[in-house]
Amino acid sequence: MAEELTIDIGRLDMRESLVEVSARLLHEHGPAAVTTRAVAQAAGLQPPAIYRVFGDKDGLLDAVAEHVFAAYVAEKVLVANSGDPIEDLRAGWDTHVGFGLANAALFGLLTDPGRGTRSPAAAAGLEVLRGRVRRVAAIGRLRVAEERAVELIHAAGTGAVLALLSKPPHDRSLDLADAMYDAVTRSILTDLPAPAEDGTTAAAVAFLTVVPQLPMLTSTERALMSEWLNRAVSG
Repeated sequence: MAEELTIDIGRLDMRESLVEVSARLLHEHGPAAVTTRAVAQAAGLQPPAIYRVFGDKDGLLDAVAEHVFAAYVAEKVLVANSGDPIEDLRAGWDTHVGFGLANAALFGLLTDPGRGTRSPAAAAGLEVLRGRVRRVAAIGRLRVAEERAVELIHAAGTGAVLALLSKPPHDRSLDLADAMYDAVTRSILTDLPAPAEDGTTAAAVAFLTVVPQLPMLTSTERALMSEWLNRAVSG
């Protein structure tokens, strides 16, 4: 048992060392510097160690993404729910933009379609966004389907960060990100009070958030009701 514990601790230390070295190389020299040979050499290990711990380079990059994001959150303090879903949605947008600008090389890797794999860190971020959008839907402020809102916000946020990163730091203006957020929210949020047409759609979207939890309906009835409501939302 003691021997197994020693092996596990050694593997954990190796993993942490490889992640920290990779994060430093990425930050200081960019994605091209993060090769299995360079990372192993900087960590004082042999390249096969990376494959034993992470499977492949993409697995290492995913671990780096989670490590950097956790460090960023620790420094900036994770945005807590304020009780106002609209305010929380905006706070989440600002956090996303801030993280992207503070970690340009990593953000580029996470959004690179050529990698061919979906980062667990990016997937976790999308789940956080889905949760915030669902809370907006639940208060009747969403004029489009939840998944459509998630797609629009995600695309706009990613595009805004990439557009800002394409310019030298001294030429970047966060007004671009603010304008993009305003444009997206105008297309997905209702006003208060909502116009009649928007109000009907918003009510349908809000009801969709509670249909899965209705205990008096069978699974078939819940599926049928969801189909009707989705039809009403899509027009």
